Amino acid sequence: MSHRLTMLAACAFVAMATGASAQTRGVTKTEIVLGSHTDLSGVGSVSGSASVNGMNLRFGAINDQGGINGRKVRLIVEDHGYQVPKAVQACNKLINRDKVFAIVAAGGTPMNNACFKDQLAAGVPNLFPFSAARSMYEPLDRLKFANSASYTDQMRAAVSYFVKEKGKKAVCVMYQDTDFGKEILDGGTLQTAKLGISLKEITTHKPTDQDFSAPLLKLRQAGCDLVLLGSITRDSIVPYTTARKMGWTDVDFVASSAAYEVVAATAQGMDGFYAMSVTNIPYADSASPEIRAFAETYKKKFNVDPNMGAVYGYVAADLTATGLKNAGADLTPDSFIKGMEAIKGYKDIFNGPAISFGPDIRQGANASFLAVVKDGRWSRITPALTY
Repeated sequence: MSHRLTMLAACAFVAMATGASAQTRGVTKTEIVLGSHTDLSGVGSVSGSASVNGMNLRFGAINDQGGINGRKVRLIVEDHGYQVPKAVQACNKLINRDKVFAIVAAGGTPMNNACFKDQLAAGVPNLFPFSAARSMYEPLDRLKFANSASYTDQMRAAVSYFVKEKGKKAVCVMYQDTDFGKEILDGGTLQTAKLGISLKEITTHKPTDQDFSAPLLKLRQAGCDLVLLGSITRDSIVPYTTARKMGWTDVDFVASSAAYEVVAATAQGMDGFYAMSVTNIPYADSASPEIRAFAETYKKKFNVDPNMGAVYGYVAADLTATGLKNAGADLTPDSFIKGMEAIKGYKDIFNGPAISFGPDIRQGANASFLAVVKDGRWSRITPALTY
């Protein structure tokens, strides 16, 4: 009898173990748990907070409509303050304690890069990070999905445009000494080499620097007529306005989509500042009824106008939901990957480029355009640019 009981107990243990191993992390019969780590308190908090709002707006609407294949989405957000050590702690919490199914719209190039090793080893997909660095989709990994042109490709397109269309001859780079900033430097280096010229001068700064007088003087003395900025919002506004106050007006400054924010356009003295972008600012008086409705709903819910962070968060949530829906009711990492790879020609409501994925495609789109600040607003001035 004891032998029979022992066998029954062993069978029960095996059954329990099999069931436990088969259960997908972050997924129950009624819920899908997703995570995000971003900047809610540091130099990028304006964009980071808005991206969370955008995700909550989209996931909230999806939950109100019954969820995805019978499951509601629960989003857990951790603040890293744009600091790598805090990002690693936040990432570990989401992976090991919260057991999230995937991480969505994580903010910052250095922060995403620092989390990849443990995150990918745990089998947790990284979806549409708030970064356009090439490392968000390279090297090819089944768990990485990005949806926009890289910072490097944006800068290559910008250099090509300004040299060929505006006659610029002395291209320079001012970049923050981070993984993100180096993407801008790479873009300038690669494209000037392709055009048979070389970078005239290069300066670096920290994301938290306040005074840019010395690097600007160095660039001016070098005779730069185009400065590529590897900066986000505050470290774009201060150098540009400082240069103009110095009387340095025979030079153009162009940044990546990381600086294409409402706050950069509305800051005093920013008219004439250029940036590359992948989609349109969600102005409340937009010609698009869908964008107007989004802006109205967003402001009503969060008591603030949406910015590009809100757009990125909303689109990231919608793309994630599309992949989850495609995966079907039997949601596993494998079914989700197939669901993501089934996305073809996806269009968001903000007139962004068509997005498609496949077994060997993890960068969903690679188109960007040039915009300029005019009368405190961003104005698109080119179609999609290539290099």
